[in-house]
Amino acid sequence: MSNLKNGTTVIPGSVYLVDVDGHAAASHVAEKQDIVLVPAPSTDVNDPVNWTTWRKLVSITCLFTYTSAIGIGTAAMYSILQPISDDTGIPLSILNAGTGYMFLLLGWGALITQPVALTFGKRGVYLLSLIGNIAMCMWAPYVKGNGQWLASKIIQGFFCTPVESLCEVSIADVYFAHERGYYIGLYALFLFGSNFVAPIIAGFIYDGQGWHWVMYWCVIINGVALVFCFFFMEETNYVRKGAVAEGNEAEVVVVATGDEEKKHGSDDTSPPASIGTRGTGLIGTPTTFVQALGIFNKKYTSTRTLLTMMYRPILLLRFPVIFWSGFQYGATLVWYNVLNGTASLILSSAPYNFRASYVGLAYFAPLIGITIGTMYSGWFGDKFALRAARRNGGVREPEQRLWLLTASCILVPVSLILWGVGASRNVNWGGLIVGMGMIGCSTGVGSSLSLGYALDSYKDLGGEMMISVIIVRNTLSFAIGYGITPWLAIGYKACFISAAFVGLAITLTFLPVMYFGKRWRASTAERYWDYVSTSIMKGH
Repeated sequence: MSNLKNGTTVIPGSVYLVDVDGHAAASHVAEKQDIVLVPAPSTDVNDPVNWTTWRKLVSITCLFTYTSAIGIGTAAMYSILQPISDDTGIPLSILNAGTGYMFLLLGWGALITQPVALTFGKRGVYLLSLIGNIAMCMWAPYVKGNGQWLASKIIQGFFCTPVESLCEVSIADVYFAHERGYYIGLYALFLFGSNFVAPIIAGFIYDGQGWHWVMYWCVIINGVALVFCFFFMEETNYVRKGAVAEGNEAEVVVVATGDEEKKHGSDDTSPPASIGTRGTGLIGTPTTFVQALGIFNKKYTSTRTLLTMMYRPILLLRFPVIFWSGFQYGATLVWYNVLNGTASLILSSAPYNFRASYVGLAYFAPLIGITIGTMYSGWFGDKFALRAARRNGGVREPEQRLWLLTASCILVPVSLILWGVGASRNVNWGGLIVGMGMIGCSTGVGSSLSLGYALDSYKDLGGEMMISVIIVRNTLSFAIGYGITPWLAIGYKACFISAAFVGLAITLTFLPVMYFGKRWRASTAERYWDYVSTSIMKGH
């Protein structure tokens, strides 16, 4: 059944976020009375959006601890690929292919892990993911031959899928719409930041202890994360009984009737309810520490819905917004993968002749860059979105935030030319470091905005929608793993000049999305609300 209001279909993603008239009969932020809380919180003390600030802080700390541990375990070998090849006899092409298979499974594996997490609980899936990553990092030093290396990467990719597609949903479980951009940005920082930190520490570990100990330290780091998350990570799955879906909580929503769009408001002129007032009247008993340690002890949906969620992400690829978000996110990661695939090769060769530890230190540049990029798209992006909503009569449209991608139109081509063409001309190593930093910044901007756009547009199917986005993203990453070697064969200069123009062209696709995005969302509204009505995420 479609989500209807006054006989019309609500456009997914268009929500009344700023109460410009002060008449919306919905919960508001206590400190800023004009901001409407989306989703509308229940009166249950254990509703994740009702958790205390401290409880939310512990939850997000666990999530970022998990993200960092998985990121380090999957990326630590980037700066030592050549030493691994020299020691094991496994060709560099096979080592890179293994990384490609890992990325492929990081996406497609979510067709299994994500429905399990949404049905039986996210907490247990996160813990199993850490255990699987520990096992694969422990196996790596003992790998014999090409087949074992590829197998280990495939299995590792499957176990680590939650880091790509489940974390974003966990953030949406706990935080309101006006807060998500900031925390999605922080998630991207920890995800890619850990990928940049890993080569830094790996280089020094290799110089002092050898490449085997690089993987042993990954085991130790993931082991510590497992213990921490076991004791402090709470389950965030929650079904709001009787609640309406996001985008329909506020009394004023954007609806579509044929080609017409209009706003429906409440005639009630009573003051808006405040979450500060509601917070004192929450009912229920808070989950105890011992109860929070439970794993897979509750079922959140039916087995039939579980099976539906395993194939519906493929159907969601028909939604233009979802496919574009995955494509833009994947294109952003292509340049990040190109950097990882060439950093050790370029910096360890003449005239730079960096040893492994110095190659690792070079990754401080993209780490700084991605920090700037995620703060721009996250913290500043939230403020930008609220301002845009106020200028739009209080209605938040997901496309409003995409204007921030204009920064990527400069960062992407300039960074690729500086890195690739600079290497071909043997420029001073400082120029290459700046190029690495700019690539990191563009990664933070593009990934955060792509994820945020998709989640803002179809939040009520967040768990399944994120699988669709990551499948597109990681399929592109897998393809570039095979394409980068022959692409580089034409020479650094020609390769990266062409890459700069391709990157700019892909980034500029946000302009037609700005124009057509709302129409696309409106055209998928009826099908979307039908999916929501049979999904675990209904009212979530």
